[in-house]
Amino acid sequence: MGYQNRLKDTREDHDLKQTQIAELLGTTRQQISKWENGIQMMGVDKYIILAKYYNVSIDYLVGLIDTPKKLH
Repeated sequence: MGYQNRLKDTREDHDLKQTQIAELLGTTRQQISKWENGIQMMGVDKYIILAKYYNVSIDYLVGLIDTPKKLH
């Protein structure tokens, strides 16, 4: 699974809208859409925020592993 699919699937698994994640990351819904569709790459600073928010490893968010590892 590619990173963009993982970003979208993880967001949807938490029943969140793009606008909610955009607010968390201090960006726009349009930017979230670009990241989730693979049009642009998200910076590591944003991955850190999402990893902490979802309590999963960055490895999982970028699609390197298929089973989420909890941070805590």
